[in-house]
Amino acid sequence: MAPRRLQDMVHRVFASAEQVAADEERLETSRDSQVTPISQARSRQRGTFTGVIRSVVLRPHGGTAALEVELYDGTGALDLMWLGRRKIAGIQPGARLRVHGLVVTSQGRYVLFNPRYELKARHGESL
Repeated sequence: MAPRRLQDMVHRVFASAEQVAADEERLETSRDSQVTPISQARSRQRGTFTGVIRSVVLRPHGGTAALEVELYDGTGALDLMWLGRRKIAGIQPGARLRVHGLVVTSQGRYVLFNPRYELKARHGESL
């Protein structure tokens, strides 16, 4: 068995489920050279990010409905906010997305308002 495979197996045995999930998300993100890790997002700059949806919440925003999603890539999280939407087909916890938009800071968190998005499959899986 190759040393790297052994090291990966040992890590998986002793790492928490959260650490393993973060490692998997970082690996998925690294496979797409067109995306920026969320940890490198900067306010007032456009970016393309990929990750897994950790939560979906419907909440009012400025008097209108807003679908709020937390996207996580293993390096960090950012919020996606679709204004005027109550539901979007395929947008659910556990789904993978690739998003593009202008990063802004709202209440100390990075947010993309009404981002372009694409549902993605994990490496080796199909939608």
